[in-house]
Amino acid sequence: MTGRRPRLTVLGGGTWGTTVASIAARKTRTLLWVRDPEIAAAVNETHRNPRYLPGFDLAPGLRATADLAEAVSDADVLVAGVPSQYLRDVLKQVAEHVRPFIPVVSLVKGLEQGSLLRMTEVIGEELPGHPAGVLSGPNIAREVVQGYSAAATLAMPDHRTAQALQGLVHTSRYRVYTSEDVVGVEIAGALKNVFAIAVGFGDGLGAGDNTRAMVITRSLHELTRLGVAMGGRAETLAGLAGMGDLVVTCVSPHSRNRFVGFELGRGRPLEDIMASMNQVAEGVRTTAAVIRLAAERGVEMPIVREVDAVLNHRQPVEETYRGLLRVTPGHEVDGEAW
Repeated sequence: MTGRRPRLTVLGGGTWGTTVASIAARKTRTLLWVRDPEIAAAVNETHRNPRYLPGFDLAPGLRATADLAEAVSDADVLVAGVPSQYLRDVLKQVAEHVRPFIPVVSLVKGLEQGSLLRMTEVIGEELPGHPAGVLSGPNIAREVVQGYSAAATLAMPDHRTAQALQGLVHTSRYRVYTSEDVVGVEIAGALKNVFAIAVGFGDGLGAGDNTRAMVITRSLHELTRLGVAMGGRAETLAGLAGMGDLVVTCVSPHSRNRFVGFELGRGRPLEDIMASMNQVAEGVRTTAAVIRLAAERGVEMPIVREVDAVLNHRQPVEETYRGLLRVTPGHEVDGEAW
């Protein structure tokens, strides 16, 4: 990453994709791909994304396009920010236009339905030969785009690649740490959304601060058990991408997944909640996939199991909390159950 400034392309003009593109545009030449030509025009003409970040100014150097081939053909670095269920299709479309061997960084916090693959695994299948990594952490987009201090972890299979890419998104207020634990960073980002729904249940029911702290803490235990079973490092799951992201997603009023759980706790039907949202709450789709992953690896995840019962089997939220409290506690660290 020496010499001329690299050309970076972000695929996906949602809240977080736009935010990362705006950060990168202050450091290097950056192009944002969005599906809607009107949004692309707005970014170019007003330096704002009126649909996903209304009222927030973006970096004046950021450019946008709705032409996918144009977006990727000259890129030196590709950043994937489309929702998990659309990523493979988008990568299939860009494969013939992407220059060989350029690194691809995922912003996506989910798992592919059916295959249960992590997003870097999907990238590996559709763009073989490209180093694939992930940027993840406790990042509420609206705060980051306003310049509030935040941090994240950038994980690549080769640590030198992570260090080379670090400078493209690291600023004095957005601190980017490096890692080679792609699995740990990525699985933490997917699982925390499920647990945020569980915390939202309690908030919607008015369960109180003590209950919220209990659920977050035990959620970290479940997240760590599955993350380590899949090959991640426990220290990664206790860091920014694990505990950090879990906490902010579980407590922030801007968290889409917490919002889903909160509204369910208040008695609102899931279909109505999802129809009212203009962005994806990844945890809703991820929950069933996590249930399958846990079963394959023999990991007990009672919180995820109860979230799945509500989302996919119409169990009342009130019964979910009663069910968790009926579980007899075991050893806090070594115990199998909730």
